[in-house]
Amino acid sequence: MTEYFPENASFLWMDPEALLHHFAMSAELAGRGGPDRSAEREFENWRMGIAKRFAGGGQLEAGGGLAGRDLRVKPCEGLAALSARAVPADVLETEREKWLETLKGRAASGWRIELFFATEAGARRFEEVHGRLEGFRLRPGALSGGFELTGAKWMAVAESDFYGTRKALPARRRPGGGAAARDATGERLTDWTDLRPGELVVHVDHGIGKYLGLYEIEFDGQLQEALAVEYAEGARLYVPTSQTHLLSRYLGVGRTRPPLHALGGKRWGKEKVAAERAARDLAAQMLETQARRAALDGHAFAKDSAWQHDFEQSFPYPETGDQLRAIADVKRDMESPRPMDRLICGDVGYGKTEVAMRAAFKAVADGKQVAVLVPTTVLAQQHYETFLDRMGRFPVAVEMLSRFRSKAEQAAVLARAAQKKVDVLIGTHRLLRPDVKFADLGLVIIDEEQRFGVAAKEHLKRMREMVDMLTLSATPIPRTLYLSLTGARDMSVIQTPPRERLPIETYIAQDSDELVKEAVLREVNRGGQVFVLHNRVQTIDWMRRRLERLLPGIRVGVGHGQMGEKALAGVMHRFVRGEYDVLLCTTIIESGVDIPNVNTILIDRADRFGMADLYQLRGRVGRSKNQAYAYLLLPRHGALFTTARHRIQAIKRHTSLGAGFKLALRDLEIRGAGNVLGAAQSGHIAAVGFDLYCQLLNRTIARLKGEPERPVIEVAVHCDFLDLTPDPERERDAAVIPRGYVEDESQRIGMYRKVAGVSYEREADALAEEFRDRFGPLPAAVKRLLAVARLRVLASGLGLKSLGTDGDRLLLGKGRDEFLMVNGRHIRLHCHGADERLAEIEKRLRQLGNRKQEKIN
Repeated sequence: MTEYFPENASFLWMDPEALLHHFAMSAELAGRGGPDRSAEREFENWRMGIAKRFAGGGQLEAGGGLAGRDLRVKPCEGLAALSARAVPADVLETEREKWLETLKGRAASGWRIELFFATEAGARRFEEVHGRLEGFRLRPGALSGGFELTGAKWMAVAESDFYGTRKALPARRRPGGGAAARDATGERLTDWTDLRPGELVVHVDHGIGKYLGLYEIEFDGQLQEALAVEYAEGARLYVPTSQTHLLSRYLGVGRTRPPLHALGGKRWGKEKVAAERAARDLAAQMLETQARRAALDGHAFAKDSAWQHDFEQSFPYPETGDQLRAIADVKRDMESPRPMDRLICGDVGYGKTEVAMRAAFKAVADGKQVAVLVPTTVLAQQHYETFLDRMGRFPVAVEMLSRFRSKAEQAAVLARAAQKKVDVLIGTHRLLRPDVKFADLGLVIIDEEQRFGVAAKEHLKRMREMVDMLTLSATPIPRTLYLSLTGARDMSVIQTPPRERLPIETYIAQDSDELVKEAVLREVNRGGQVFVLHNRVQTIDWMRRRLERLLPGIRVGVGHGQMGEKALAGVMHRFVRGEYDVLLCTTIIESGVDIPNVNTILIDRADRFGMADLYQLRGRVGRSKNQAYAYLLLPRHGALFTTARHRIQAIKRHTSLGAGFKLALRDLEIRGAGNVLGAAQSGHIAAVGFDLYCQLLNRTIARLKGEPERPVIEVAVHCDFLDLTPDPERERDAAVIPRGYVEDESQRIGMYRKVAGVSYEREADALAEEFRDRFGPLPAAVKRLLAVARLRVLASGLGLKSLGTDGDRLLLGKGRDEFLMVNGRHIRLHCHGADERLAEIEKRLRQLGNRKQEKIN
């Protein structure tokens, strides 16, 4: 049973004498008792074993005459009761100090005080503010509330007892595993390179071809697996699994399918050189901008205040690891004297707004004003209400500037902002007009910058050199782009879903009265609300009458961009307050609208939307722990265009959490990447493919910064004692990924690509751990494959181009027909088994490496 406890668990022994009595009875019943081993000694040995195993926790004993001792468990009140009221921050701080003094007094009188924090960051912050306290113990763990045991002088204090707020506890891991369970608990989703027959691929040396599948061919006299790629005029290229790192899936710009390259042709070489030149120019431009900003003097914000921690504690959910990293990145930038210019990328609903609010609060706490720029009036209203809700307990003045406000109201807000009577001003492009003046602007937050026009972007570009800038983007950034750009741009990616988030169940169906009625009633009957998206203002009243006919008693509100400011604002307010069950609307809800009670969306004529639009619209639901549903409704009559059918099917296939990172590589990804890379790069991306372009950019940035480049391992390995056929009957000496270990072909290809791309020995060790975690204990064939990867790394370090065996001879090639020999002789192998030979080859290569190092020294 003790295997379920964490290593630092504490044990409270309630009346050990009674426990010994029950232990002796159970031992006797189990037949373990006997004259040579008393139950008492066995009980003490058991207790000592537990104390030794959980030495990091501690042992408490309440016994030895319990008469008159109070052993009832009582709740620890702390400050949690204050969370039900809007208590000002200064009052809360005063009460906390009183509460802490009470605890210090208890600790001084012999009480053991254990403080439980939902995150390690919370525990560190507590120590930073209050220092190390005698008699206190800080522990990781999410408690809903603290409790005390007076008789044992022991007290458990929850984080919420200190800060007057309660965070939602992490959801339990659902049984059964599987993709959905892994997604729901926050597994990172980065496997977007799977190849499917018929898709275009890019070979580093030969260009764009069409992937045909995995074949078994005879190569170097051995039967082995290879990836078949078709080029122009039907020419085929077979790529061994050991060279799969040279292939990547082609991802271009737009909908035009590029022509296949000809094997041995000159077009690929020219396009690749042009792309390398473009990547070099872009990298130089980015690094120049970074250097210019680094030389500027900006405002260095102060370290976090006590109120900052209070504000962050009021966030009702546990932060994900990615959120915490993004928050730390932003704070580090703000506390630096150079102006911040950081991009936060993340899927819809992954917590970017919380990062922005913490940055805004930090700026206000240091006496600066904050501008929050959003693309739509609906989103401005949403952010305004969210900021008001979170900052209401603190002396922070939040205002909004949009067409929802009259001219007189706007003038009053502008006058207050100029007098520094507004701390946070939220608005649309209206914030960029010349009449908007701030008394002391310190931070600008931009939500979805790509949705602003050219003039607005130029204005923002000038602002970047004066104040700290934080940009939020829901356009998913693929991992390769992120890695290639982090060397030249300040960027944080939030890639982990909130802990209780569930994937949205997506249905594709023909529009029918029965389906609409069933979907709406199911949501409303469980206390939720529904979006019905009908994107034609001319016929939206007809759709309203249809809904009212189908659903008598259901309250329907209508909202679209052509309504007056006050009318639209009124509809949205009433919907948020729950006065409508259904909001019939156009795409005004597409950006950032976050209403957790809405968990069903019906999208009429889904075939008329692009993939990016469908993905963003679907993301308007599923923002809480409740299961969400999206219905993509298609016309009952008429055939769909091929492109529309492919878009719909892609949305249906990519329903898991974080699927935006996969969809990003289908339709919206390169347009989204264009927002980061710049439109001028799109032609070169189209020519060589997105993945290869990112590789070129990554290497160029490292070179320009003077950093060591990642070594490219180009060592051909041919060991005649290894079998390369993934056939279960022939795996005795195989160095492969057996089909029985990983059945899915695309997963096996992905694994081969990782092994082939190993550049350091430690990466082979990391892959062994990854494969073991994902698929179970490693078969001998996979261990040998990873051993070969290590040999390639060692051989490359010796300047070798090939490594092979011929019987008992070890052949180490330095070039064409040139072999490395020792004392004028070929190196002889003395072992015979496959595993023993691999170990002997590794030993010989290390010996040669040591000799080479000795000569250098």
